[in-house]
Amino acid sequence: MHFTRSYVLPAIAVAAAMLAPPALAQEKTLKVGGLATLEGVFAKNGEDSMRGIDVALKEYKNTAGGYKIELIKASSDAKPETAIRAARKLIEQDGVKILIGPLSGSEGLAMKDFAKTKPEITFINGTSAAQDTTLRDPAPNFFRFWTDGAQWSWGLGEYVVKVKGWKKIAAIAEDYSFPYTLMLGFALDYCGHGGKIVSRSWVPLGTKDYASYIAALPTDVDAIYVALGGGDAIAFLNQYQQAGGKAKLIAGAITVDQSILTSKGKAREALLGTPAAQPIADNDDSPAWKTFAKAYQDAFPPDQRFPTPSLFATGYYIATKAMLEGLNAVKGDLSNNHAAYRQALSKLKLQGPTGEITLDENRQAIAPNYITEVVEGPGGSMINRVIKKTPPISQTLGMDRAKFLAFGPVGRDNPKCN
Repeated sequence: MHFTRSYVLPAIAVAAAMLAPPALAQEKTLKVGGLATLEGVFAKNGEDSMRGIDVALKEYKNTAGGYKIELIKASSDAKPETAIRAARKLIEQDGVKILIGPLSGSEGLAMKDFAKTKPEITFINGTSAAQDTTLRDPAPNFFRFWTDGAQWSWGLGEYVVKVKGWKKIAAIAEDYSFPYTLMLGFALDYCGHGGKIVSRSWVPLGTKDYASYIAALPTDVDAIYVALGGGDAIAFLNQYQQAGGKAKLIAGAITVDQSILTSKGKAREALLGTPAAQPIADNDDSPAWKTFAKAYQDAFPPDQRFPTPSLFATGYYIATKAMLEGLNAVKGDLSNNHAAYRQALSKLKLQGPTGEITLDENRQAIAPNYITEVVEGPGGSMINRVIKKTPPISQTLGMDRAKFLAFGPVGRDNPKCN
């Protein structure tokens, strides 16, 4: 029998196809948004937030639940309207299905309300830490695996009164929702142990000239509580020293963050010896923290990162890790408006760099906290040294929920302490 060329070639092709291994299924891609403040007073914090996302994605090889993760980054400037505009673009134009962010307190409050209009999207908070983002009227599709500002503050008041003996202080902080939350956690603790806050100065975000605020600070106090972040903290600390200020300082977490401790000039020198409370500590010697810190350091050249991860890098790392762990738990099932995925997130026991993190009924983190003190570190750096690590603290600071809610929403004068 003779075969023509036109018959033989197709037959060979069919045989080869039958003998070849099955074609690899094309890997699915999941678009995830990362939103942080890359502009304005918190720009350095936002840059480190993005590093935190990158470290988590690298750890998981950019895959989870059968998906290849495609990260789409977006910027805000700490203004709620800017954050919502960026989130809307990520969802409606870029097609993200999960959004990680935002960074700043009032942005988070706005994002919670925006989340209610997007039930098909899962929102995982970055480091925004205003209390009512989750405490009151929470959004069912908004998760916060990072503690809020009141939780960040817990334990510092008792330490200041009992160990430092500082029973009369003044306070200066930025005038918006997150510092109100920081102050509430600190004041409940501090005043509950016999301390008195004799004055509170609230300054607009982005203030450049602190002369009038510094002049108004009372001098007959044991210390000044400072809750200023980013460029605001640097401006105040520089001007306070130039004005001859000598008072001892107590710091909210954002005032002793790596973005401040690595700043140029004399601002950081004012912080030596300053006690603070925060969700991380630079010299934590736990294996989990050391592993995370090394991964962060190895991922970026020294001139493109801080010596140790900031609380913003850590918060965004934790949020991203939770997102990935949740996807793995449900094998990528995002059907029915992410119903199974959100259930998995709600029940997740996440092993983070500082210990286990769980969520309460409002999808708010319960996690440990640290009392720290600013000291000189290796090579002339400045770090937050661990004084004490507290057990995991709830959003209601260990109180009955109804009793805690009775304090009312955070504000300039809540709680009173006189």
